[in-house]
Amino acid sequence: MNHSANINHDAVLRARVALLGSGKPSVRERVAAYRVLVRVSPLAYLPLLSAALWKYSRYEFAHRPEIALALRAESVAAARRMCALEPGWSDLLVTALTNHRELLILMDRREELRAVEEELTRVASGER
Repeated sequence: MNHSANINHDAVLRARVALLGSGKPSVRERVAAYRVLVRVSPLAYLPLLSAALWKYSRYEFAHRPEIALALRAESVAAARRMCALEPGWSDLLVTALTNHRELLILMDRREELRAVEEELTRVASGER
């Protein structure tokens, strides 16, 4: 089976047009576009997706912490995937984990916080 058979080329085209249009797309539109484009160009779009997910969680869902937390977890997943593809991107993962940690502290989610802090320590020290 051909890899491109799993990709919706119309969705890819719409995502690129959204990003390259005359106006600056909203963070919501950027997240949607990056989610599509990461399937065709992960090295180019995983860092952008990770950063945009954090912004989306912070600016659009500050009043809905459960949604914000899910978006930050997705940001961490994108950063982890980027580090798996390109190990030199550990700073992206440290940033995503730090942002995730921040919300876990505010929500008093101690067990999850402990796991994130352990991973943060490992990544920051160069361990995998």
